[in-house]
Amino acid sequence: MTQTPFFIADKSYPRPTLHHLEGTILVTGTGGFIGFHTAKALLDLGFDVVGIDSLNHYYDVQIKYDRTDILKAYPRFTFYKEDLANYEAIKAIFDKHQFQFAVNLAAQAGVRYSLTHPFPYIQSNINGFLSILECARHTPGFKHLAYASSSSVYGQNTNMPFSEDDPVNHPMSLYAVTKRSNELMAQSYHHLYKISLTGLRFFTVYGPWGRPDMAAFKFLDAIEAGRPIDVYNYGNMARDYTFVGDTVMGILGALNHIPKSTEKSHPVYNLGNNKLEKLSYFIEVLEELAGKKAIQNKLPIQPGDVPETVADITKAQTDFGYNPGTSIHEGLGYFVNWHQNYFSNKNKTRSASHA
Repeated sequence: MTQTPFFIADKSYPRPTLHHLEGTILVTGTGGFIGFHTAKALLDLGFDVVGIDSLNHYYDVQIKYDRTDILKAYPRFTFYKEDLANYEAIKAIFDKHQFQFAVNLAAQAGVRYSLTHPFPYIQSNINGFLSILECARHTPGFKHLAYASSSSVYGQNTNMPFSEDDPVNHPMSLYAVTKRSNELMAQSYHHLYKISLTGLRFFTVYGPWGRPDMAAFKFLDAIEAGRPIDVYNYGNMARDYTFVGDTVMGILGALNHIPKSTEKSHPVYNLGNNKLEKLSYFIEVLEELAGKKAIQNKLPIQPGDVPETVADITKAQTDFGYNPGTSIHEGLGYFVNWHQNYFSNKNKTRSASHA
């Protein structure tokens, strides 16, 4: 019997066997980029999913509503528009659904935004995460919480590739501080209350339905409109660009891999592509796919930025078979196709409404 193809962000993947997952699964941040794809993948695999998102206005909220509308079309999806920092509201959702598994992907994102707007990072990333930890602690039969951390926790670390065993004591931004704080908060709850927890350090995730504030989206918008793109550190930057489908497969594998609550420390994993790519090459591929050259505005490195990030993914490969394999060219191809179709459809809708 032939299995139905399983797609994440337009790319076909082998259907994962998630034999430990059961019940209704909570995914926070479902209006966001990674949260949307994670919830959709779980729904496509036949799970019941509850999504929570505040749908804030950090970037164009319309794309958050559009992502949410896709999820709402699934009969097995239930959505709550709520701020995670509202503990009583989040507890009521936990009490109603009695989750055994949860993935916390809601956060105030963005390194540079944290330089000018610090307070939302404490509200969302610290207070919001505390709500989830407290609810998991007080839910009978709760089995496993996977949560988003970030490669930004490595800060000034110069060892390449970044290993989970490297020290993470010199964060470069408040955003990084909140993500490292999440890891420490999780560790304290693991120690005190024997909750099974897994931290996931994401590395520069991109792909269809990506965030408008990130490089792929900003650059492509500017290239197509003939506007200059800001290229920091005069282009001498490199990242471990990770396709969102690969990241989601890692999230699913990690969620299904329940760590022992009796271990001294809860596990933290890098979810990157394990390949250092120069920013200049990233731009070249976008130019090729868009069929237009970028006008580059070369600028100094910004406060909070680091010149290079790349992940050692050995631990995730060993423990739950994490296996990213999407090249920059392939992944950006999916992104450019989505971007062009998305805005083409938006323009058609606007034209029809004014006809």
